Amino acid sequence: MVLALEQQWIWDSWYAHDGDKWHVFFLKADKSLINPELRHFNVTQGHAVSDDLVDWDHLGTCLAPAGGPAWDDFTTWTGSVVRDDAGLWHLFYTGTSKANEGLYQRIGHATSEDLHNWKRVGNGLCLDLTGPTASAYEADLAKGFWHDRAMRDPWVMRDPDGAGWLMYFTARAPGIEEPNAGGAIGFATSDDLMTWTLQPPVFIGGYGQLEVPQVFQVDGRWYCLFCTAAEHFSKAQAAAIPGGPVTGSHYLMADSPRGPWTIAPGPFLDGALPCRRYAARIVETDAGLRIMGFADKGADGQFLGVVMDPDPVDVLADGRLIVRPQPQAAE
Repeated sequence: MVLALEQQWIWDSWYAHDGDKWHVFFLKADKSLINPELRHFNVTQGHAVSDDLVDWDHLGTCLAPAGGPAWDDFTTWTGSVVRDDAGLWHLFYTGTSKANEGLYQRIGHATSEDLHNWKRVGNGLCLDLTGPTASAYEADLAKGFWHDRAMRDPWVMRDPDGAGWLMYFTARAPGIEEPNAGGAIGFATSDDLMTWTLQPPVFIGGYGQLEVPQVFQVDGRWYCLFCTAAEHFSKAQAAAIPGGPVTGSHYLMADSPRGPWTIAPGPFLDGALPCRRYAARIVETDAGLRIMGFADKGADGQFLGVVMDPDPVDVLADGRLIVRPQPQAAE
C-alpha cells in the first residue's frame, strides 16, 4: 500500500535505515487547508517506519517550525538524515522565516538518539549563503527574475575521499541571462557535521532549479538525482531531451562526488505530463535499487499527496539508469 494519511497530504520524503527498519521522513500538511498549494507554508515533518518500504507505521510529527521569532519559524522543509560514528543521528533540513516571508531559504541542523525526537543544534542554523564563497551563488533574492533565494533540500553524506562530510543542496548561480539556465547544485564541506564551509557549486545549468538532490554511487559511477518541472527546462535542455520537457526526476553523472557533473544522456529518467511522481529518492535494498517519491497529480488533475510504492531501478551497461514501473496500490 502507498504511504497515505487520511487527514494530511504528504510530499517530499527522505529515508534512513537503522540496521533493522526503514525510516521515512516527509513533509505534511492538513487537508483542511482545502487548497493543496497552501501546504508549503503550513508544513511539519512526519515520520514513519517500515520493514519493506511498502507497509508503513506512521509515528506522527517529528519536527515543526520554531515557536517564536527565528530563522525557521515559518517552514521546516526537505532534508536528509545521517548517523555519525558515535551513533547519533543528524537531520539537516531547509528553513525559512516569517520575517523574510519565506523567500530566503537556509539550512538547519538537529540531532536525535531515536530518529523521532529531534533537538536543534543551537538555534538550528548551520549554513547560509554568506562569506567569501557567497558570490558564487545567487545570494540575494533576484526579485522579478526568480521566485526565491534558493538554498534548500540538503543532502549530506560521508566524504568517500576523506574523514569529513559533504553537503549538496538546491541553489542558483548569479549573472546568467536565461533564468532557466541558472539552476545549480550547491556544495559545502565539514570535518565534524557541526561546522560547515560553503564551497562553489558543483554543477550549474540545464534547468532553473534542480530540486531535492541525492548523491550516491553504483559500480564506481556517481549519480546526482534531482527533480524539476517542465517549465524550468532551459531552452537548450528542452531541445536536447528526447520527447521534450516533462516534470519529474532525472540525474547527473560523474566519476567523482565532486564532479565534474554532466546531465545524463538519453530520455528523462522518471517524468510525465502531468507529473506522476516527484521529489524522488533512490534507495539501495537487498533486492536492488528502488525509486520512491510522492504521487503528484491524479487522472483528474487533483493533487494526491501520498508516497508511492517503490519501483525497481536498473543500471545499464553504459551507466544510465532506467525505472521499471510496477502496478501501484490504490491511492
